[in-house]
Amino acid sequence: MKAVICVKHGSPGRLQIKDVRRPVVKKDEVLVRIAATTVTAGDVVLRKQGYLQFLLLWPLATLLFGIRNQRKKILGHEFAGIVDSVGEGATRFEKGDAVFGTTGFKGGGHAEYISCQENSIIALKPENLSFEEAAALPIGGVSALHLLNKVHVQPGERVLIYGASGSIGTYAVQLARHFKAEVTGVCSTPNLGLVESLGADTVLDYTREDISATEERYDVIFDTVGKFPRSKAQKLLTENGRYISTHSSPVREKQEYLSLIRELAEKGVIKAVIDQLFPLEKIQEAHAYVESGRKKGNVVIQVQPVLAR
Repeated sequence: MKAVICVKHGSPGRLQIKDVRRPVVKKDEVLVRIAATTVTAGDVVLRKQGYLQFLLLWPLATLLFGIRNQRKKILGHEFAGIVDSVGEGATRFEKGDAVFGTTGFKGGGHAEYISCQENSIIALKPENLSFEEAAALPIGGVSALHLLNKVHVQPGERVLIYGASGSIGTYAVQLARHFKAEVTGVCSTPNLGLVESLGADTVLDYTREDISATEERYDVIFDTVGKFPRSKAQKLLTENGRYISTHSSPVREKQEYLSLIRELAEKGVIKAVIDQLFPLEKIQEAHAYVESGRKKGNVVIQVQPVLAR
């Protein structure tokens, strides 16, 4: 099978498409023929600096996955595709099922096939979504859901989402609105319309105003990009206000979170924002684009055509 190999950590040019052995499905696994995957900010960090530096920079990764993963060569942490074969002991899925999910930090999504334990964070693909849309759901959607749940967002509360046009931010805006909160999204000038279209009640442009100087007060401040630290946010919080950031709060991937994201996507409550689509052969260009910092929502890689049953 074809897979994108990180031959050496550094620039996007270090990524090469090579022929590697297709995984052999074990008795408690499913083998998925991947139709689409994504390039995330995490993929860029891992490609540039390697797993050791990533684990040092991200304590969460150390807690969840340990140092043993630093030598993985195939990046890609979310995917959508078709179950190609099922191990003799696996019962959750059948051959031909359209599925989507996340591999955690073990990677492996930038390939034509991936083997996963059947109790991994995988679910049936929402029928109303394309494979490209489904592939962009797991990491951003689950992360936003988990962190918003952690600060117990309540109906009527005022929630400020910093970095509202990114992968986690776009889901956070939609989920906070689903929780009946009053949402203020913070982003740059080109993304104001996008964030407003996702349901934000107010949109602030951080390039034109000092957000930390506003006299508004919020019940929850969610920093989705690690650029609005607690030291700045604290004075914008109400007396019982809560602050949370992707750079200081562990994200725990749970099947129940993915199941809820699937349900909300199928009902049209949330949608995946896809900035650009790249074929697998353009993986270097996709990494360069994500690294540029211009990404809105998600960058999706089309791996290969597949047919659902």
